[in-house]
Amino acid sequence: MERGPGERTASALFAGFRALGLFSSDIPHAVRFSALKRRFYVTTCVGKSFHTYDVQKLSLVAVSNSLPQDICCMAADGRLVFAAYGNVFSAFARNKEVVHTFKGHKAEIHLLQPFGDHVISVDTDSVLIIWHIYSEEEYLQLPFDKSVFKISAILHPSTYLNKILLGSEQGSLQLWNVKSNKLLYTFAGWKVGVTALQQAPAVDVVAVGLMSGQVIIHNIKFDETLMKFRQDWGPITSISFRTDGHPVMAAGSPCGHIGLWDLEDKKLINQMRNAHSTAIAGLTFLHREPLLVTNGADNALRIWIFDGPAGEGRLLRFRMGHSAPLTRIRYYGQNGQHILSASQDGTLQSFSTVHEKFNKSLGHGLINKKRVKRKGLQNTMSVRLPPVTEFAAEEARESDWDGIVACHQGKLSCSTWNYQRSTIGAHFLRPAGLKTDSTTATAVDITSCGNFAVIGLSSGAVDVYNMQSGIHRGSFGRDQAHKGSVRGVAVDGLNQLTITAGSEGVLKFWNFKNKVLIHSVSLDSSPNLMLLHRDSGILGLALDDFSISVLDIETRKIVREFSGHQGQINDMTFSPDGRWLISASMDCSIRTWDLPSGCLIDSFLLDSAPLNVTMSPTGDFLATSHVDHLGVYLWSNISLYSVVSLRPLPTDYVPSVVMLPGTCQTQDVELSEETVEPSEEMIEYDSPEQLNEQLVTLSLLPESRWKNLLNLDVIKKKNKPKEPPKVPKSAPFFIPTIPGLVPRYAAPEQNNDPQQSKVVNLGILAQKSDFCLKLEEGLVNNKYEAAVNLLKELGPSGIETELRSLSPDCGGSVGIMKSFLKMIGTMLDRKRDFELAQAYLALFLKLHLKTLPSEPVLLEEMTKLSSQLEENWIHLQLLFNQSLCVLNYIKSALL
Repeated sequence: MERGPGERTASALFAGFRALGLFSSDIPHAVRFSALKRRFYVTTCVGKSFHTYDVQKLSLVAVSNSLPQDICCMAADGRLVFAAYGNVFSAFARNKEVVHTFKGHKAEIHLLQPFGDHVISVDTDSVLIIWHIYSEEEYLQLPFDKSVFKISAILHPSTYLNKILLGSEQGSLQLWNVKSNKLLYTFAGWKVGVTALQQAPAVDVVAVGLMSGQVIIHNIKFDETLMKFRQDWGPITSISFRTDGHPVMAAGSPCGHIGLWDLEDKKLINQMRNAHSTAIAGLTFLHREPLLVTNGADNALRIWIFDGPAGEGRLLRFRMGHSAPLTRIRYYGQNGQHILSASQDGTLQSFSTVHEKFNKSLGHGLINKKRVKRKGLQNTMSVRLPPVTEFAAEEARESDWDGIVACHQGKLSCSTWNYQRSTIGAHFLRPAGLKTDSTTATAVDITSCGNFAVIGLSSGAVDVYNMQSGIHRGSFGRDQAHKGSVRGVAVDGLNQLTITAGSEGVLKFWNFKNKVLIHSVSLDSSPNLMLLHRDSGILGLALDDFSISVLDIETRKIVREFSGHQGQINDMTFSPDGRWLISASMDCSIRTWDLPSGCLIDSFLLDSAPLNVTMSPTGDFLATSHVDHLGVYLWSNISLYSVVSLRPLPTDYVPSVVMLPGTCQTQDVELSEETVEPSEEMIEYDSPEQLNEQLVTLSLLPESRWKNLLNLDVIKKKNKPKEPPKVPKSAPFFIPTIPGLVPRYAAPEQNNDPQQSKVVNLGILAQKSDFCLKLEEGLVNNKYEAAVNLLKELGPSGIETELRSLSPDCGGSVGIMKSFLKMIGTMLDRKRDFELAQAYLALFLKLHLKTLPSEPVLLEEMTKLSSQLEENWIHLQLLFNQSLCVLNYIKSALL
């Protein structure tokens, strides 16, 4: 459907900020050396952009701008980074911005090779194109027959000017001179596809990695094989040589293992098993340093140092995220700086929203942690717990005992975790005597004090455990709390009430201490998940019919019902103040519901269905996780720094698809016309000066401008100094003395002359003020707005001076005094600036009390004013008395 010019298309409340927990992909990294800073930098691909890390501390140096598609190939030289997406590749300068774009391939690019002022690209159709970098023009194009020679690897041999070595999936290799466009030599190969080519430290020697797991050290000058190595872990993914004086070669494999080979003794000297949980995408020895940089598709970047006596490598530094899609995320703590996330890889990790150096991993869950430590098992795959499906965390007693409890996929027992020590805890919480293999833990919650954990099972039982000792402290119900599986448990903030939801469609309220059932509510449909906002006592229930019910736990009644999702609701979260309920569904939408108005105020779609959603305790960010995505995505709350319309969305509103935020904080997004031009509903409401002519309206001036007008003389008297400040006399250099036998100091001479005043009395020479002139005009045209505005701008002393000057003795006249009384009458008639009229009139009467009775004109005007004041006051007094009666009744009545 078409949208009108004033309608919004994207989210009005949330804007993409950045992604957390993304460090690497299956694209090999690139290592660069900065001659200016004398440091090594490693670049890794993350989706549509790439990260650049300083190898010294593995700190993030730069994040590139995003490309239109995911990066499929990357290479780098000393100046530029080249990244390919689809059949196009771009050159980035300063690790940030695109400076050159190269278009000409018809198939996807899978190999890039910098070549001086040129760059070589190869696509999947085995078309090789050489480009001039700065002019972006094709220098040479070499098409190859895929059935005979499909290019799978490319290398520029050292000291071989204008020559490149190509490896093929058919097993043969070709050496080309790209300047003369000639095939110099064809190597027969080993009848196995070539997967990797790497230059050895020796000239003319190249390492060739094969599909069979063999590594061939070959002399390309004489076409001689120097040595062969074989790994039984599958094809060789990458090769690198040490250049710090040790003749060692490292070869990667699809299993995540790395083999280290001694080139002098021609033997395997070490194995780095499980260096990555997935295939080794790339490995590089730093030049003349015992450091090995590796990355893989398990979202990890690691640096290994070889300082052991046997030549083995140990992990020195790493940046690691989840290697499998996330199952649950929740903010940890009240500062909104840490997000706990559980993943299908079985780990529990914490990501910092401030800086990556504060990230930490709580590790894998182990069935028997003590046994693993005692036996020193290297391969812990057999004793690892299944992935975490649900968890609850509370930081109240984290320094004393475990503060996290987690349910595992297909497991009855729940594990405890310690956030401060970053490890699995000491207890496994499970009911004693229950031996049913099919029963699993389905819901969990921790009390706000951090002392108790409430766990719901698929059998319908709900148990309470002590977090410090792990002892079972009771169950709800006789045998079971629900007839069906428990879908959610929650405890209020004071440990008085426990709420449980069962799949049979019943919600039950229990006394937390004595475990007695207080109340039960039948639901229209089976609940899918449950969420409690402890501060406000609001309970959110997502049902299987894709609707949401909101209950008040005090009245135990449904207060709001929301419908509109077209798929299963995966997760919900409340805003910190409890006004918004944000829901994420399998229909790829995230919706924001306003609880006070009961309306949908925001909705937007995503490319991938959101699995989890959680709001920061400070309200600044919304965090989400998605299907088949490894990162945590942050969305900034626009309402904190901009004017946002919270009007309900129409029933026919069609949300638009919003792209997931990238890893860069500042997204280069062009503002559309709709966001630049504010719509009608975004215009701020300006309140009129008077809502109704019958309403008494006060001014917006501060009380200091009018409240103390009658007490100005008292204030001045209090503030007046008792005596003027005296300037201290400067002491003479030689103190004078009186001559005599006994030396005495001479007393200073007393100046008895009275101090003369320097203020010149000009008498009555001053001209009439602007206020007096406006009052004279008011006698003619009966308009006093300008005079009132002049008084509003003055301070208390200025107002007193103006009113004092109205009398004939001070330069005024009886006519001006009459005009002032008419101005007060006009203010009372219009019922505007009511308190100012009262204050100005009171000061006027105080200053001119002796003059007013002697002037009949002024007495007549004052009689009219008196009747006006009495009429207004009687009306206000009646309203005040009614309000006071109602307040007294509410305070004293027994409701």
